Amino acid sequence: MFATGLSPAAAEEPGFSRIPPPSLNFYGSVGLIDMPSAEMTYDGNVATTASYFRNHLRTTLTFQATPWLSASFRYNGTSNLQGLTALGFVSGTLWDRNFDVRVRLLKEGRYMPGITVGLQDLAGTGRESAEYIVATKTFATPLPGRPGKSGTLKVSAGLGWGRLGSSGSIGSPFGARPAPIVGIGSGGTFSTDQWFRGPVAPFGGIEWTPNERWGLKLEYSSDAYAEDVRLGAFERNSSLNFGVEYQATERTRLGAYYLYGSTLGVTAQIQLGPNHPVTPMRVTAPLTIQPRPSRVSNPAAWSTEWTTNRDVPLQLRDILDPLLRQDGLVLETLDVAANTAELRYRNLRYRSRINATGRAARAMASIMPASVEQFRLIEVSGGMALSAVVVNRSDLERLEFNRDPATAIEARLGYQDAPPLTENAVYGEGLYPGYSWSLAPYVSQSYFDPEVPFRFDVGLELRGSYQPAPGWVIAGAIRQRIWGNIADGQRSGSALPPVRTGAVDYAQYGTTMPNLFAAYQWRPALDFYGRVTVGYLEPMFGGVSAELLWKPVNSRLGLGVEANWARQRDFDQRFGFQNYDVLTGHASAYYEFDNGFIGQVDVGRYLAGDVGATFTLDREFDNGWLVGGFFTLTDVSASDFGEGSFDKGIRIRIPVSWFLGTPSRQAAGTTIRPITRDGGARLSVPGRLYPQIRAAHRRALSAQKARFWN
Repeated sequence: MFATGLSPAAAEEPGFSRIPPPSLNFYGSVGLIDMPSAEMTYDGNVATTASYFRNHLRTTLTFQATPWLSASFRYNGTSNLQGLTALGFVSGTLWDRNFDVRVRLLKEGRYMPGITVGLQDLAGTGRESAEYIVATKTFATPLPGRPGKSGTLKVSAGLGWGRLGSSGSIGSPFGARPAPIVGIGSGGTFSTDQWFRGPVAPFGGIEWTPNERWGLKLEYSSDAYAEDVRLGAFERNSSLNFGVEYQATERTRLGAYYLYGSTLGVTAQIQLGPNHPVTPMRVTAPLTIQPRPSRVSNPAAWSTEWTTNRDVPLQLRDILDPLLRQDGLVLETLDVAANTAELRYRNLRYRSRINATGRAARAMASIMPASVEQFRLIEVSGGMALSAVVVNRSDLERLEFNRDPATAIEARLGYQDAPPLTENAVYGEGLYPGYSWSLAPYVSQSYFDPEVPFRFDVGLELRGSYQPAPGWVIAGAIRQRIWGNIADGQRSGSALPPVRTGAVDYAQYGTTMPNLFAAYQWRPALDFYGRVTVGYLEPMFGGVSAELLWKPVNSRLGLGVEANWARQRDFDQRFGFQNYDVLTGHASAYYEFDNGFIGQVDVGRYLAGDVGATFTLDREFDNGWLVGGFFTLTDVSASDFGEGSFDKGIRIRIPVSWFLGTPSRQAAGTTIRPITRDGGARLSVPGRLYPQIRAAHRRALSAQKARFWN
């Protein structure tokens, strides 16, 4: 049936610029059709999968967190169910959310297969729960009539428990599997007593890819779909599944299948790699480093008599400022002495901070008197100095065309805390007072309503800010909804103060003011950063927030404390308040691990008055991609918290430059919670310190060293 679809022309390699990643199964994990394989996809890969077969819709987001670890979040809908399930009585469609984790135990070698162990639905309702261990071996297969060409045959075999042990069981080697003690609307806890318990069954299959474009799959499934069959949502007549897949683009794969001897199924897979942008980066050529004349042949050029002229710093500022603006940088202050020059600048264009540093250094080298040997380059955010990168001008002149210029210059850069501003520094003209504004579309999302899984509002947002002096900002926004359906969502009751479950009530109004606040941030001491914010901080709360952060430039560790008094806003998000107020705040620890991983622990009191801690682990890539997850445990019981048992979620941020191929500080992102409840809810405060500061410190800058010369 499949051979007829592959003509010799279609079998030719399509010439993708990179090898497409391994294909995914109906659960959104690397695998066959309904069964997993032992493969892992590219490090950092983010995959979105949508699959459908009779009465079953599965949407999955999978992140390859490391070369040997992947995690998935899935949202499933099973329709036409009628009857009593392990979760309670169901009539109609049952929506279910769950998480998976896969760990590679052995990487495939020349003779040994790859081996992976997986936990499916490890913290959900248990309806999809399964565990497995699977091995995969890859073989090259000659192609008839095509000398020198070969296809790829992948053979997978494994053992499954839970759902994957429900058909063709060969026994229960580790004892009986306890029934899940949950009901509809519950879940969220780790049922470790069930893992690898109960009947175990073999599964396996093959995948043959004659080229990068086509793939054929055959598998033997060990999932009986027992409950779905009993409740009339599915018919299972065979354990064999067949499928054909087509790699439409480097990132998109489509598949069609015949499943369980009874139904057809389809999938669409989109895989996005942070290190494989949609559009390659295009930047304007930087200034060439201008070597100084020889001190021996031209000693007059090295004279420092110019330091006696008070107009020289102003003249240098006026020459340097337009050069910086061409590169998306703004001169904040300039302080010049006989042998050193300090530039404080705003970076308006480059997400890679070291890229901005390199451009600033080139501009300095093109105009400074020959006697100025050392440059101190300080990025400023909201009037606050973040860190100082120190570079010798002679190193710039000597290393620009080095065989490995990135490594060479990195060894010569110095990273320091920014010193206090001296009285000799001259400010850029027209900076204070300053203002900015924008008018742009906005989209607000709401996830996992039982009636409509994805709701959203769209409209226009007018934003404005006013900077009366360094460190000060007054900012706000007004929104006008044009269309949306969040207001039609379900209201949910709560045993706690409704600090987040009132979202539907806040969505009833078309013209709103999401925030209006004044903030001041400053440097109270060496290695310390401070912030105070007052006003309407977010759509649901206003109040006062104060933060103090300790973060040395060369340290992996950061420590902070934040204290807030917050009062709940009226539902119309104008100027009024409700009667609920709360003192909330956290002590926080931040740590930068290797490979872009950033850990954060926040301990304190939340908006509903509960006390506990939030644990966050993000992975940030050099180009600004970020994927992370978090969970919060407080003194609120699972029953009082409600559906989901505790707060948890994932977040994604994709830089605009990854799509457009031009430098930009902008990014698109979202946070996805399986369920939004009131426990573990933290106040949303604009301009928290750590994200803006860490990106300008040593580890983040060193990771981007290759962009210094761009």
